Amino acid sequence: MKAIWKTLCAVAMVGMSVMPAQAADKAIKMGTLAWEDLTPITGITKKVLEDAGYTVRVTEFSEWGIAYAALTKGDIEVLASQTDYVAQDYWDKNKNRLEKISPVSHGLYQGIAVPKYVGVDSLDQLNANADKFGNKIIGIEPGSGLMRDASNAVKAYGLKLQLVEGSTSAMTAALKSAVDRKEPIAVTIWEPSWMAQKFDMKYLADPKGVFPPPQSYYWIGRKGFSEQNSQAREVMASVYVPLADITAINGAVKDGKTMDQAIKEWTEAHADLIKRWENIKKY
Repeated sequence: MKAIWKTLCAVAMVGMSVMPAQAADKAIKMGTLAWEDLTPITGITKKVLEDAGYTVRVTEFSEWGIAYAALTKGDIEVLASQTDYVAQDYWDKNKNRLEKISPVSHGLYQGIAVPKYVGVDSLDQLNANADKFGNKIIGIEPGSGLMRDASNAVKAYGLKLQLVEGSTSAMTAALKSAVDRKEPIAVTIWEPSWMAQKFDMKYLADPKGVFPPPQSYYWIGRKGFSEQNSQAREVMASVYVPLADITAINGAVKDGKTMDQAIKEWTEAHADLIKRWENIKKY
C-alpha cells in the first residue's frame, strides 16, 4: 500500500508540474498600436484566440520603435504590422530575429486625395488648379510616413502648393468644412479610415509612383514562435479581416460606439465566418 501511495503521489506531483506549463502555453502576449487599422485587427484576432481557449493579454504601444523593441526582447510575442511600408525600417532592422506568421489584411494605402466633385484626377494636374485649393495641401502630423511621402510628391511633381503640417483632427475639420460647402480641398489621407466612408473621396493618380502601392498587414512574432506555438499559429492564420470591414468598424466608433462594442458587433454579425475560420484550423 505504501508503494502504491508513493506512486500516486509521484504521479500527482508530475501532473501538478505539467499543468502550469500547459496553462502558460495557452497564454499569448500580444502587442498593438492604438491606430484605427491595427486596433480592429488585434481585437478580432484576440476574440478568435480566446474562443480557441487561449488567454490573450494585449499591450498597447505609442510608436513602432517601442513595439518592435518589446517584440525582440520577448515582452510581447506577436504584433500586427505593415512590414513592407509603414514599419519597414523597423522590420528590416530586426527581421533576423523575427518571423512573419500570417497575412491578416491587405490594402493599406496613403496618398493625396480630393472630394469626388472636384475636377482634378492626378497629382500632375494640381499646379494648373493650385488657386482652387488655396495653394495648399492640408496635411497631418509632421514626421509621419504619409507626410514624408507627400513631401516627396511635392518635390517629384514640382508642386507649387504648400504642404501644410498639422494634425489629423485639424485636417479632418478642414475636410468636413470644405465638403459641407462643396469647395475644393486637397488632403493627405489613408485607407483604411472612417473618413473614406464618411466623405466621398478619390485618390489623385500618381503616375510617377511616389506613393507605394497598397500594402499588406501581417502578424509577426519572434523567430521560432510558429514552431513553438503551432496551434496558436494555425488559429491566427485562419483570421483575415477585409479592409472595408476595418473601415466600417471605425465608422461605428466615429458614430459613438466604443471600439470594444464595434468589434463585438462585428464578430456577432460575422459569426458564420468566424465558425468557418474555426473549422479551417482543425485541419
